[in-house]
Amino acid sequence: MNLTRKPAWLQKKIVPSAHGEMEGLLKELSLNTVCQQARCPNITECFSKRQATFLILGRICTRLCSFCSVSKETPLPPDPGEPASVAEAVRRLGLSHVVVTSPTRDDLPDGGAAAYAETVARIRVSSPQTKVELLVPDFMGNAAALAAVVAGAPDILGHNLETVPRLYAIRSGADYRRSLDLLAQAHRLDPELKTKSGLMLGLGEEEGELFAVLEDLLKTGCSYLSLGQYLAPSRLHHQVERFVEPALFERYRAEALALGFLHVESGPYVRSSYHAELYGAATAAEQQPPPSSPSAPLSQQVGCLDRKS
Repeated sequence: MNLTRKPAWLQKKIVPSAHGEMEGLLKELSLNTVCQQARCPNITECFSKRQATFLILGRICTRLCSFCSVSKETPLPPDPGEPASVAEAVRRLGLSHVVVTSPTRDDLPDGGAAAYAETVARIRVSSPQTKVELLVPDFMGNAAALAAVVAGAPDILGHNLETVPRLYAIRSGADYRRSLDLLAQAHRLDPELKTKSGLMLGLGEEEGELFAVLEDLLKTGCSYLSLGQYLAPSRLHHQVERFVEPALFERYRAEALALGFLHVESGPYVRSSYHAELYGAATAAEQQPPPSSPSAPLSQQVGCLDRKS
């Protein structure tokens, strides 16, 4: 059953007049955001808070996924100045956490890995306190490309599975096992690196299929999860099969946490980069040393702190 009429809990308003400052900055620096290209329903909320998810490597994707509104034409060569421009935008916005993603660029030998690594490096120089989260494509299984991205030392590395294996026809050119392998390989390359994935609900998946995917993700070492409602960008895209109730999203969140995920965002308007700073906060909290035992002598507590410095 295809649905087009949104329920009451999916009536978020987009107010273009609130986008002026962000759109002016993006135009000045010739930058793109997934907020604009994916027609994200959260764009007004995020832009008004001076937050954005940067889309590097242009606006054009080399795949034809039926759920996505990112442009699908002939891509242009990467802009060599783009990493520095992203870093400048992050600095001006004073972001404590930034998400950087891209369209899939199968036309590039490394899938754009070098651009991701350079963008992280530029942000580290101009905004050393900013947590950097990358949301990467599958690089067609190119292990060297993934290794280059991981070597760039992002704080979080995300790669979305998007849906259950039975529905993978909507992800043109993607492979469920290849996506799982990317997350597993990232964890092997750097066991301290937190990995993240996201799924869209309402595409026709069954609950049992959803939880089987969550188990597969946990086996890769994945720490963070986002679950959100799929909304068709147009009548030409894959249509919605179900609007998932907010209470069910909350149950999925609780059950995913019980399964072993460290942080889960689950709700109708959740997207992989929505409230991303909460994942960053979870990472920072986990990296904090445990408090010293009150029963330990003071000299012992101080010595322990000295060894950590």
